[in-house]
Amino acid sequence: MKIIGYTDSKNIVVQFLDNSFITNAQYVQFQKGDIRNPEDKTIFNKGYVGIGDYKTSENKIYIHRYKIWASMLERCYDPKRQKRQPTYANCTVCDEWHNYQNFADWYDENYYEIPNEVMHLDKDILIKGNKIYSPDNCVFVSMKINSLFVKRDRDRGKCPIGVYFFKRTNQYISHCNNGNGQAHLGYFNTPEEAFIAYKKYKEAYIKQVAEEYKKIIPKRLYDAMYKYEVEITD
Repeated sequence: MKIIGYTDSKNIVVQFLDNSFITNAQYVQFQKGDIRNPEDKTIFNKGYVGIGDYKTSENKIYIHRYKIWASMLERCYDPKRQKRQPTYANCTVCDEWHNYQNFADWYDENYYEIPNEVMHLDKDILIKGNKIYSPDNCVFVSMKINSLFVKRDRDRGKCPIGVYFFKRTNQYISHCNNGNGQAHLGYFNTPEEAFIAYKKYKEAYIKQVAEEYKKIIPKRLYDAMYKYEVEITD
């Protein structure tokens, strides 16, 4: 950066050479190299604040939209986070959203709240199996809705989703969480039969929840839930 003007004996105007960004600063900050370029990729070497009106904090407290953005980048690009949650392996954020200003603009247009519920940014309900966070793929959902699509691979072992082997009877058990606990769907001789029972129940329950939230969730989320199909490879 270079000094392009002086406000007074202590304050200056500087310009960054790589993107021509101009800002006011103190001369002591210039000496220490303590002036930030908003296009520096400071978040996991991917994300940057960008040039625009959206702030990252107020009264030294991070704004909600910024915390959502930073958390999204963490899930995709922090090795420690991915070690704790392997489901985020190979997930990425589109180039557009590396710029916080672009994400914040989308956030303001799409964020909504449901009373007494925590909202999550979801990337794979609209498009099953999606690994890319982007404006077309993402939607805000309540924790209750998001939990409908959480998989517990470690618990079921090699069985299909919703199916567990019961050694005592040498049979397969099918059960599904319905929000009030586990609904027991029966004992079956093969994992395929048990999965069919789970699939039927789960898809019906997702439709039921979609109807409950129909008036308060985005239409594209409602449509995706109503069309959602559980597959044996899930």
